[in-house]
Amino acid sequence: MEDKFSLKTKIYANKQSIQLLKEVQGTRAFIVSDSIMEKLGYLKTAIDCLSEAGISSVTFTDVRPDPDVKVIADGMKVYMQSGADVLVALGGGSTIDTAKGILYSMWQFANAAGQQITKPLFIAIPSTSGTGSEVTNFSVITSDGKKVCIVDEFIAPDMAILDSTCIQHVPPRVVVDTGIDVLVHAIEAYVSTKATDFTDALAEKAVKMIFEYLPIVAKDPSDPYARDRVQNASCMAGIAFTNSNLGINHSLAHAMGGKFHIAHGRSNALMLTGVMEYNADLAGGANSRAAEKYAKLAAVLQLPSRTIREGAVSFMQAVKKLEVSLGIEENIRSLNIAKADFDSAVEQMAETALLDRCTPTNPRKPSKQDIICIYQKSF
Repeated sequence: MEDKFSLKTKIYANKQSIQLLKEVQGTRAFIVSDSIMEKLGYLKTAIDCLSEAGISSVTFTDVRPDPDVKVIADGMKVYMQSGADVLVALGGGSTIDTAKGILYSMWQFANAAGQQITKPLFIAIPSTSGTGSEVTNFSVITSDGKKVCIVDEFIAPDMAILDSTCIQHVPPRVVVDTGIDVLVHAIEAYVSTKATDFTDALAEKAVKMIFEYLPIVAKDPSDPYARDRVQNASCMAGIAFTNSNLGINHSLAHAMGGKFHIAHGRSNALMLTGVMEYNADLAGGANSRAAEKYAKLAAVLQLPSRTIREGAVSFMQAVKKLEVSLGIEENIRSLNIAKADFDSAVEQMAETALLDRCTPTNPRKPSKQDIICIYQKSF
């Protein structure tokens, strides 16, 4: 099987790069955003910039965390009435996922009716440094309380604007949650069965930058240099995993987050140690491809790695130390989730995780019981 690597999205990364909207070609824009970006004035900035380009705007700001099918349906109604030839997603991962969900649903409905739609110019402007959604063909939508992962090239943005001024007002907890999400994206892309030299290079750089700069941004979100580095790391990790896919860390986090309404980045963080120990097969001697690659990440961070096992353990310990320094809970029970409630949900969560689109590229093929054990260990 040949390695494949592609990048559809054009990336523009500089402070005030949101001004590039003044150069966009089109007649009418449909902007998906949220109330926070509206209050902070970034939505008005986007509208004004587009206006200078001769583009009028219709806005949809009813985005909620973990967007569900109702939000997508509501957005579709506004979009269909707008006649837009430009689609702008301005906000965090949920906002960009909502825009992708609207676009994907419009496409599917048109196909089902035997019609064709002209895809709008899709521009993503992230307001958090975490999902990498501005460059990926992934979208996570909640349906019947479960998170469904959509993967399709059709929903990859055409243009990503990384303007770090848009993320300077992010609360510290969100900085941590989204920053750890970047780390998980990079780690999972690195050990994925579809990883290549190209994705590895991006993943290694993203891991190094998160270790170096996320603690700085978590303490001082106003630090412009560190903020740029974390945002760029998020985009790099996004490029890596959209080419290599992810693994069961995300599968387990999707299922658990949907059930207990835990922020996605926090869910990922709480599963990370257990998933890495499983993938590395530490109990079985650490003679695994994942263990070897964790050891390589240890070497990137200049940690002890004289043997594969030592390197893998060094890297896992460093990840845990980083999480503790950022104030992430030690385990799931620390979120005040009752053990009885967790135990009653774990089997269904395991079944959901097995069916997740991220599971097939995990470096070790898990059974349902394997996933249950990881959940229980992480609790």
